[in-house]
Amino acid sequence: MMKLLRRHKDWLMIVIAILAIPFVFYFVQRPDYGAMGRGDVGQIYGRKLTQLEIDGNARLGGLAQALGMSDFWETLSLRQPGNGGYGTFAVNLIVLRHEAQLLGIRPSPSELADVVRRLPAFQGESGFDMNKFSDFVRAALGPMGLGEEHIEQLVRDELCLNEIKRLLAAGITISKGELDENFQRGYDKFYVTVIRFRSADFNNGITVTDEDVQKYYDAHKAELKTDEKRKVQFVQLGLTEEQKKATGKERIDALQKLSDRATDFTQALLDKGADFKQPAEKFQLPVHETGEFTAAAPDPQLKGDPQLSAAAFKLTVQESNSDPIQVADGFYILHLTGVSEARPLTLEEAKPKIVDALKKSRTRELMSTKGRETVNQLREATKSGQPLEAAIQKTGAKPEKIPPFSLIEEEATESQPKGAKNEAPDVAAKETTKSQPDEPKKDEPADLTAIKDAVAFLNAGEISDFSPSGEDGFIAILEKREPSTDANTGEKKAAFEKRLLDNKQRVVLYEWLHDRQQAAGLQSSKG
Repeated sequence: MMKLLRRHKDWLMIVIAILAIPFVFYFVQRPDYGAMGRGDVGQIYGRKLTQLEIDGNARLGGLAQALGMSDFWETLSLRQPGNGGYGTFAVNLIVLRHEAQLLGIRPSPSELADVVRRLPAFQGESGFDMNKFSDFVRAALGPMGLGEEHIEQLVRDELCLNEIKRLLAAGITISKGELDENFQRGYDKFYVTVIRFRSADFNNGITVTDEDVQKYYDAHKAELKTDEKRKVQFVQLGLTEEQKKATGKERIDALQKLSDRATDFTQALLDKGADFKQPAEKFQLPVHETGEFTAAAPDPQLKGDPQLSAAAFKLTVQESNSDPIQVADGFYILHLTGVSEARPLTLEEAKPKIVDALKKSRTRELMSTKGRETVNQLREATKSGQPLEAAIQKTGAKPEKIPPFSLIEEEATESQPKGAKNEAPDVAAKETTKSQPDEPKKDEPADLTAIKDAVAFLNAGEISDFSPSGEDGFIAILEKREPSTDANTGEKKAAFEKRLLDNKQRVVLYEWLHDRQQAAGLQSSKG
């Protein structure tokens, strides 16, 4: 690398993406990446798909994020959170490399070097910073078990993906009518009334008999189990309080020394006859021990970083010691000392869960039935010419007027402080509501995104179907739509057209990836 540095799934999916609803990819029969992650062997291109290969590619996914290759990561991970994203990235990387080779795509050394120079992780005040590159190689790659060549590999993969995108995008166009219709739909002002249905209003009076519990238990015995529990010992190699305050090269050097020491510790564990406490004594590291904990409720000593608990549940009796696990201020090494396997629950143990599940299920059924009945009543009333307000009043429902909104709202970027870091930019969030769905503005409902989805294709005076929303639900009525009067319409329309084209191209790319996965014969050991 140092040498290089020197020399139609259908139209609706597209519109949903445009209308600032999170871009959810729709792959049915997706392989069970979670099962692969637990050690199952899969198949791809007629060969075995090993855990080692999955883990190695998942590690490259972490490197891509550390390098600032956000679009590359998001594309191959399908923007899935957690382990699912890493598993999907790992498999799609295999597919990408296979297809790039078939297509004969071979980026040149000069192209690779140019992209490396522009990676966000290596940028200083005046562009590419060799010191940042060197520090990254020394402090970040080593602990991940990677080298400079892996940066080059990822850059080559990104260039191959971009070329495939370019080939797939050929011929994708947007007509004026298509642009005008969807721009108007996106920026018009919507005036909506909502009728809410709350689960608390339906669960009173629901009774669950012992016979109901027994039937449910007999039908779901295989699913009704205790949580598996783990117990581990661990050593921690951490920065001192003084070192935690350090920045730049001083902090990197301190972390590197800890990394080397952690590696030496794991090597000592490989000595014949060595147990976990022997190397701990040799390295003068105290051994800590947890109580039993589940994946959902980690031991308090491991709550500081989610990956610690996750690593504990990857250990086996045969492979009971973890590799060094890097956290913010050092490293952990875990040793599995006990496993309490999940076991079937008895009827009495399962009864509280069963009663709760049946009550929730019956509440949802009652609420959905009432919601559908109300929709039919309102639609029939409006067909007969009855005023909507009178029809709502007749059903006994309480209408709630939502503050006017557009399906697309611009982000408020001006208030961001100068130099503020924009973490993991999301292409699908460039034009969205100013507040995230879990952080609604003061005067807007928390489920505004779901309401937008419900009314996006309604005409004035029309009534949506009943929509579940968490444990509750709602019906939305579109009273009217007013055209946008924004003075910057021309500028917005040009940006909208680009976004529409980008999302069309993204849909095509994901359909291609899905098709190539099927052609590869991708499947887990479960089929």
